[in-house]
Amino acid sequence: MTRRNLFSSAALAAAAVAGVGLFAPDVSAAPPPAVGETAKDFTLNDLAGKPVKLSAETAKGPVVQLVLRGYPGYQCPLCTRQVGEFLAAAKEFEDKGARLLLVYPGPAENLQTHAKDFFGEKAPPANVVLLTDPDFTFTEAYNLRWKASGETAYPSTFVVGADGAIKFAVVSKTHGGRTKATDVLKAVPAR
Repeated sequence: MTRRNLFSSAALAAAAVAGVGLFAPDVSAAPPPAVGETAKDFTLNDLAGKPVKLSAETAKGPVVQLVLRGYPGYQCPLCTRQVGEFLAAAKEFEDKGARLLLVYPGPAENLQTHAKDFFGEKAPPANVVLLTDPDFTFTEAYNLRWKASGETAYPSTFVVGADGAIKFAVVSKTHGGRTKATDVLKAVPAR
């Protein structure tokens, strides 16, 4: 075993004994929003550069916020699969009066281009809007910033009612643990 491998093995063993994982969440950070709390208002731009404000959207009805991993150097395959499931259920969300705001975080440089690549040539349904979160402004405000190397945000889902209160909240501290559209549909308040 080389000296470098020995050091790496020793560091991993020390982390395991201390109960620290390589991708352990920053437990010193404030917790993300929870059910019953008022959602922090925000304004982010859609792919056309138009500002979208959460409070203006909730005034029209419930909002589902799906926080993606954005562009951590590649398009996240788990985000792509999850969004595909939500797009397939877009009509059901629309029938409940809900809008889906997909938050795509990342460094500001080239974020718009990467976000546009996420959907490719396909236009999302009218009640689905992809928003960019340049330099993690929203992600930081919601305490969802995953600060490990090559990471952007914890994959998260929030349902915000017309009153601005969070009705449903799931924050995954791993790449998996994604919400299912069927479970989120159940949490969307009736009109």
